[in-house]
Amino acid sequence: MQHFLSLFDITPDELKRVLQTATVVKSKLIAGERPSILQNKVLALLFEKPSLRTRVSFETGMAQLGGASLFLGQDVGWGKREAPSDFTQVLGQFVDAVVCRAKQHSHVEQLASFDAMPVINGLTDLCHPCQAIADVLTIQEAFGSYAGKHLVFVGDGNNVAQSLALICAMLEMKFTLACPPGYEMDADWLSRIAAVSPRADINTTQDPVAAVKSADAIYTDVWTSMGQEAESIIRREAFADYQLNKTLLAAAPASARVLHCLPAVRGEEITDEVIDGKQSDIIRQAGNRMHAQKGLLVWLLGRDWICKNVS
Repeated sequence: MQHFLSLFDITPDELKRVLQTATVVKSKLIAGERPSILQNKVLALLFEKPSLRTRVSFETGMAQLGGASLFLGQDVGWGKREAPSDFTQVLGQFVDAVVCRAKQHSHVEQLASFDAMPVINGLTDLCHPCQAIADVLTIQEAFGSYAGKHLVFVGDGNNVAQSLALICAMLEMKFTLACPPGYEMDADWLSRIAAVSPRADINTTQDPVAAVKSADAIYTDVWTSMGQEAESIIRREAFADYQLNKTLLAAAPASARVLHCLPAVRGEEITDEVIDGKQSDIIRQAGNRMHAQKGLLVWLLGRDWICKNVS
């Protein structure tokens, strides 16, 4: 059974197919077409964390594809009221796939271990693969291609940064993380990337100005993620020199695009004039969550349609 717990679960060619499918279904939507590719399919959304983009983009995307979705919050008792094996195998009797937004990556791994239905990672503490696909789709639209582009992430080497490093390695893009000491990406994660993509161009620096000098896209995220609130004061001090503002943006090429996975703390990791500026693709990037995920859903549940409609 095919799961999507991280980008390690698919090959570069499969990833490119998902991106191609996302482009096709987006173009059809713009043209006013909503083919019922996943008619009668049902997607469950099992969330431990609050969400705007992930929930609404999956629910809306599934509806546009002719299917249905069910939101499952804490009231369903996942991990509390009954054994994980019972919960998961029963859920698999009702739905065709599940998106899990979990506090710990081990939770999505546990769901997938029963092979009751395809499991999609909607976010964990380890990675955020759906976000990364949307980000590359946005870069492709901005430049006409993602090939050879340089993505610079300024901030914490968090779950988003780790998925971006991996997707860049898979697509032969360059990735640079600019972060303060102690906030680098997980060493084991980087070792896994090196093992599957030995030619990966991934770099880490403490100098954000030097990092953005050749950037095609400059990306940032909140300095304090959900669950890290107790570290907020320490993190604000550590990341004070890593704000994406007009001074840092001026050090980058004039063609560079600005990205942020949202939600943003305006005035902290990014300023209003940058997030709302002419170089910002942040709103389009957020919208592309739905298109990228539609491509993923079709690839998982409607592959015959891809064979007939995506060249």
